[in-house]
Amino acid sequence: MERNDGCVLHVKRFLPFPRALVYRALTEPGELARWWGPHGFSVPNIEFDLLIGGSYRIAMQPPDGEIFYLSGEFRDVAPPIRLAYTFRWSPPDPDDQETIVVLTLEEQPGGTEVRLTHSGFATERRRALHEAGWTDSFERLEQVLAETAH
Repeated sequence: MERNDGCVLHVKRFLPFPRALVYRALTEPGELARWWGPHGFSVPNIEFDLLIGGSYRIAMQPPDGEIFYLSGEFRDVAPPIRLAYTFRWSPPDPDDQETIVVLTLEEQPGGTEVRLTHSGFATERRRALHEAGWTDSFERLEQVLAETAH
């Protein structure tokens, strides 16, 4: 049976920080909790087993809402170049299905280009929601890295 990869999200972001620092912020639970999620969200808990086949679970809390969870398994862990994992919401939206996130970090003069491919969305509406979430998250990541670097 062939998997339908559905709608695909591509995001490219230049961060004016060294690749190793960016990768660390993407993979260390304490760092991840500082920037993960849209503006106003918090991360009260992260469980993280960073190895191929290892799992993760992130508790996310919106400003005025109940905690919900994101979980998955790591498919590729190649510091400081690449990270890939499955992505599942709990509880899921009726239009949700497991998706795949691939983050590639390329060192460039003055910083790092992060390329994100998030594939397998069942609907364009869910892809657009994740695009907004990733955009906010990358803005928060850049702020956290700026604080860390200074």
